[in-house]
Amino acid sequence: MFKIKGKIIDSSSRLVMGILNLTPDSFFAGSRQAGATQLLQSAEKMILEGTDMLDLGAVSTRPGAVKVAEEAEFERLIPAVKLLAKHFPDVIFSVDTWRSNIAKAAVDEGADVVNDISAGVFDPKMLDFIASQDIPYIIMHIEGTPETMQIKPIENRVIDVVNTFLTQRISMLEALGASRIIADPGFGFGKSLQSNFELLQKLDTIRVKDYPLLVGLSRKSMIYKYFNSTPEDALNGTTALNMAALLKGANILRVHDVKEAKETVKLYNMLQQD
Repeated sequence: MFKIKGKIIDSSSRLVMGILNLTPDSFFAGSRQAGATQLLQSAEKMILEGTDMLDLGAVSTRPGAVKVAEEAEFERLIPAVKLLAKHFPDVIFSVDTWRSNIAKAAVDEGADVVNDISAGVFDPKMLDFIASQDIPYIIMHIEGTPETMQIKPIENRVIDVVNTFLTQRISMLEALGASRIIADPGFGFGKSLQSNFELLQKLDTIRVKDYPLLVGLSRKSMIYKYFNSTPEDALNGTTALNMAALLKGANILRVHDVKEAKETVKLYNMLQQD
């Protein structure tokens, strides 16, 4: 258990993280923020809908996404962190980056959490930075990189692969002195359609040392490809799978649609009452 701005984060939490994309090419067009005014409006809307935290990303990690230069990520992300931290100082902000220099700059400007899709693999300096400050850190499993992850996605033994990876990275972090860790199994990041559903079906076996578990299922291809539709048509499927994730032990839902996710959490909580 640990706290971020007074909010308890542990294995009994059922929280919602709202996604704010600062990229021009995010897979879900509805999440893209065009300028400071829209960013502030979107953040305020999510806050009013009850989000527990906001996650800002300035680099698309959709399948096939090309790597963005560090300077471009900095120019997109850091002013946005500074702006939101100024306007909403009581809100928990996470930055979605795998670069330690970007993470440090974001934390200096008011970010509270670092959300790293590579768990420190893409930038070996990240773990030392996280441990030196004991910053809340979300580690995710990815097979390959965003550019390559769907060329040969995991077809078999996905539970073993994800568990082994998360356990190893958590042990490395603990050895360095980090303790405020959140684990993300990485739905859609280098897994086949069937492996994604197996991961969700057996999500309750992913828990590592009682650390909180974050899931990002929102409008992903495991939903819209299954129905032969688009991300724009995947809200209902997202809600259904978010409930399944909660029932399997998910602690944080990372979503594009805060209102619907908060309602899902409230219904889940009703189901748990005696």
